[in-house]
Amino acid sequence: MVVKLRERFPDAIRGVRHVRDELTVVVAPAAIREVCRFLRDDPELRYEFLSDLTSVDRLRLPEASPRFEVVYHLTSLRNSSRLRLKVRVEGGEAVPSVTGVWEAANWMEREVYDLMGIPFRDHPDLRRLLMPDDFEGHPLRKDFPVTTEPRWWEEEGRR
Repeated sequence: MVVKLRERFPDAIRGVRHVRDELTVVVAPAAIREVCRFLRDDPELRYEFLSDLTSVDRLRLPEASPRFEVVYHLTSLRNSSRLRLKVRVEGGEAVPSVTGVWEAANWMEREVYDLMGIPFRDHPDLRRLLMPDDFEGHPLRKDFPVTTEPRWWEEEGRR
């Protein structure tokens, strides 16, 4: 599978790691949509199920640049195999949306946008999902001030 990816996307595969029977492929941000479509549509691979899409704030890690990772967990039910893709981006850098590949990515990308602040280019409805529209910041970032009391927790007359 990695051989096929490297042949098809020679400039997009930034790294491959195989640890404890788990395969992770780091992909260039600009190519993620095309790589996902290829993995889904290839008759031998058939990664037709996006089981999760999440993110990691790499702040304060030894190799923390770029700061963020968007992580895609793919499953091929037909082949009983799983694959993890990662895209690394800096703050404010948009990642192409994969909602055109898997509709399930819609809410997952919105969650990552809302809680981590990573935008998704060409997303059909990119807006906050869990936090109120007027909430300031992204609460899963490592530098988010955890001692801050959000305004929406305040009760009427408790000021």
